[in-house]
Amino acid sequence: WPSTIETNNLTCVSEFHLMGFSEDPELQPVLFGLFLSTYLVAILGNLVIILAVSSDSHLHTPMYFFLSNLAIVDMCFSSTMVPKMIVNISAQSRVISYAGCLTQMSLFILFASMDDALLTVMAYDRFVAICHPLHYAAIMSPSLCVLLLLFSVFVSLLASQLHNLVALQFTCFRDVEIANFFCHPSQVFNLSCSDTLFKTMVAYFVGAIFGIIPMSLILSSYYKIVSSILKIPSSGGRYKAFSTCSSHLSVVCLFYGSGIGVYLGSAVSYSPRKGMVASLMYTVVTPMLNPFIYSLRNRDISSTLKRLHTWRI
Repeated sequence: WPSTIETNNLTCVSEFHLMGFSEDPELQPVLFGLFLSTYLVAILGNLVIILAVSSDSHLHTPMYFFLSNLAIVDMCFSSTMVPKMIVNISAQSRVISYAGCLTQMSLFILFASMDDALLTVMAYDRFVAICHPLHYAAIMSPSLCVLLLLFSVFVSLLASQLHNLVALQFTCFRDVEIANFFCHPSQVFNLSCSDTLFKTMVAYFVGAIFGIIPMSLILSSYYKIVSSILKIPSSGGRYKAFSTCSSHLSVVCLFYGSGIGVYLGSAVSYSPRKGMVASLMYTVVTPMLNPFIYSLRNRDISSTLKRLHTWRI
């Protein structure tokens, strides 16, 4: 590579080469149009959620406060990877600079961690609303909501900077080909020549903080939510209680389902193509579907959007 220096079979790089979805020139315009339209739908859909929450005073509640912040994070999450991928397809170049790769990796971890944290906080919000309805306003006060949001940002920044500090220790790499369409942390770590034990410890530590712990808290919250719902005598009351958290549960299943699928697939038989498709699910498809899940399954959001549409007409 013109941008590399070979030393004892190790490569000190100034740029990486990302993997493309197809080498066929005829498919490039199709891929460009597909990913561009998907990205625009994700951005516009999340903007609509933010507009609906900010314009309706009835939605100025903890649940929708976290939802609007989740929409902002989803927009940033998609914008971290997809625009670069679209530019690469358009320019027929898959090169990304070393600094650009570290920046993309850092932002990916930041916004993925924020997604994790916000989904966990939203599960706690639903737990308080259903299991302790009389004390909901007192517990989920505006100050606590802001504090939970700031804590989510702080922990996500901590994880992002931890990865950055580890990645900056990598001075040499075995290869410059990243087997994904963006600088996925695991791919970058695998290419480095650093101590395998250290890399594994960092990966497991961050995985526990943003994988096992959030999933455990969410499952615990929903276990108590379901237990409380089953105690409601009327079927109408049970349906109403469950409908308030069905959208969040759908998003949790979509986000964690695709993420777990990536890692389980990697553990069984990793394929770069399958890994790229799975990564596409939780970096592009999930942020695009979240607004539709909340707007279609949530009566408050649906009615607000209808009022906005009627007002514009």
